[in-house]
Amino acid sequence: MVNGIINVYKEKGFTSFDVVAVMRRIFGQKKIGHTGTLDPDAQGVLPVCLGNATKVCDLLLDKDKEYIADLLLGVTSDTQDMTGTVLQERPVAVSEEQVRQTIDRFVGKQQQIPPMYSALKVNGRKLCDLAREGKTVERKPRDIEIFSIVIEEMDLPRIKIRVHCSKGTYIRTLCNDIGEALGCGGAMESLLRSRVSSFTLETAHTLAELEAHFDREWLISTDSVFLNYERLTAKNEYQKAIDNGNKLSQEMVDDCNFHIGTYYRIYREDGRFVGIYEWTKDQNLKPVKLFFES
Repeated sequence: MVNGIINVYKEKGFTSFDVVAVMRRIFGQKKIGHTGTLDPDAQGVLPVCLGNATKVCDLLLDKDKEYIADLLLGVTSDTQDMTGTVLQERPVAVSEEQVRQTIDRFVGKQQQIPPMYSALKVNGRKLCDLAREGKTVERKPRDIEIFSIVIEEMDLPRIKIRVHCSKGTYIRTLCNDIGEALGCGGAMESLLRSRVSSFTLETAHTLAELEAHFDREWLISTDSVFLNYERLTAKNEYQKAIDNGNKLSQEMVDDCNFHIGTYYRIYREDGRFVGIYEWTKDQNLKPVKLFFES
């Protein structure tokens, strides 16, 4: 079984689930998962986890992301992008300076109401399924943070923006909200996810590339997600404790100045990654997530 993470470039026309299905065929294994849904018309970075790395899918979902989006002012649609039905068209009587000032106001911590055309569930049903039935339900606003918005190009009524944001941010909704704040409406024309945490466009590979030839150098090790934690090596004589998923005492690993509540990366002496452990108040390293290879 292949274990690790591959930075896939998702192209238009594929859902995130389509990508996983193709990857399962390429690698001949079922244990594969993606790290965040991209709409079929969106493109860009989609880290895909294989084997024991599927345990970090939820962790990568929590990471910050960067998008490049084309915003068309003067148009409002039911999906908040140009794939939907246009609901209203209004004149765009704003200056470039007004646009810049308005966009700047969207930087920072805030609450955002998820769009009806999304995969979020309310009472067990996806919002997008309800929207297709013509139903609109109340959605609770969610806490998000937009770290920066850079205007890459502006040729009104079109604006290209680069957005660095937290998990849970809907760029379609951001485009809609910017348009409403300007008084003319707005909808997203295109979306490219340019980064997920440390995974960038420059290192992403298309499904066609993977099908033609898989280079193991493209495989990113599972432990790369945890490089901010200190690395420790468990001594060989305590391998049975590791295999059993037991707590590890201080003498079982490298000498370290331990701190309660701190996470550590634990490896075997041969360099194989074991998992993440937490130093607890009872003076032990408690397993948090184990990544045994299968």
